[in-house]
Amino acid sequence: MIKISAPTAISLNVNGEDRTVIAKPSDTLLFTLRNELGLIGAKPGCENGDCGACTILIDNLPIKSCIMLTVEAIGKNIVTIEGLKDAPIQKAFVENFGFQCRYCTSGFLMVCHSLSKMYPNADDIKIQEWLQSNICRCTGYEEIEVAIKSILNKKI
Repeated sequence: MIKISAPTAISLNVNGEDRTVIAKPSDTLLFTLRNELGLIGAKPGCENGDCGACTILIDNLPIKSCIMLTVEAIGKNIVTIEGLKDAPIQKAFVENFGFQCRYCTSGFLMVCHSLSKMYPNADDIKIQEWLQSNICRCTGYEEIEVAIKSILNKKI
């Protein structure tokens, strides 16, 4: 990680593209994605790492972008919901009504996408463990679980 002490131009790899942004030392990745790059799929919720509405993938792992500094993402591969591009989990959420108000949906999609890639044969315990990282205020958990299981079962 580089150290910066003032607004600095840095390069980030976001959704497969190298992008240059001006970042202050205190800028969170969520702030930079939304305000510097116009990628608004990751949502501000709690802004302290509890709710998961801001979840993105860093090197294929789900990360809460509200608690990661922008400078920590230098040299990493960042994928936002805008970068998923027709992933099977997106269709599964639609087919299984894995959303209600939709505020938490992008975060859950990112978690479920990563889960399906890292653990294609995940059991119920692993699925529940991963889904605990995000909060749905509308209580759509059952449909979200059905959606992730529908794509995992197709791989078995």
